[in-house]
Amino acid sequence: MNKSEIIEAVAEAANISKAQAGNAVEAVIDSIRDALAKGDSVTLIGFGTFTVRERPARTGRNPRTGDPIDIKAAKVPVFKPGKVLKEVVN
Repeated sequence: MNKSEIIEAVAEAANISKAQAGNAVEAVIDSIRDALAKGDSVTLIGFGTFTVRERPARTGRNPRTGDPIDIKAAKVPVFKPGKVLKEVVN
């Protein structure tokens, strides 16, 4: 399912126009993005939690040559599914 399909599903479920649903979906995505950029976590009960984790610097290998390369430390977004979501999927 892609973004336009999500917008279509929201419009149908909420009985609103696709334009309104698009604005709502964009607002949710922007809110999650802004919270993660600040370092906050976003918890959606019954769905899961979005957080930001620090990935430490490390040494990797160039797969072509085998030479060692330095990989910088980075902050990465992480999603941990909630119990209800896990149960629905399984």
